[in-house]
Amino acid sequence: MDIIKVFGDNLKKYRTAMGISQEAFADKCGMHRTYISAIECYRRSISLENIQRIADALGIETYKLFLEE
Repeated sequence: MDIIKVFGDNLKKYRTAMGISQEAFADKCGMHRTYISAIECYRRSISLENIQRIADALGIETYKLFLEE
C-alpha cells in the first residue's frame, strides 16, 4: 500500500463528493490550492497537523483518509 496515494485518492474523493473545488477547499483549510493539488497528485507528503486540518474541513475522522478502497 502506498499511503501517499491512498491519502491523495481519498482526499479527492471526499472533496469532490462535497462538490467543492481545490481552490475553495484550500481556503477552507487555510492552505494553498497548489498544496492540495500536490497531495491529490501524490507529489507531496503531509504533516499530522495538516492531516487534521483537512479531515476537519471535510467533516470526517482522520482515519478515513487512510482507508484503502
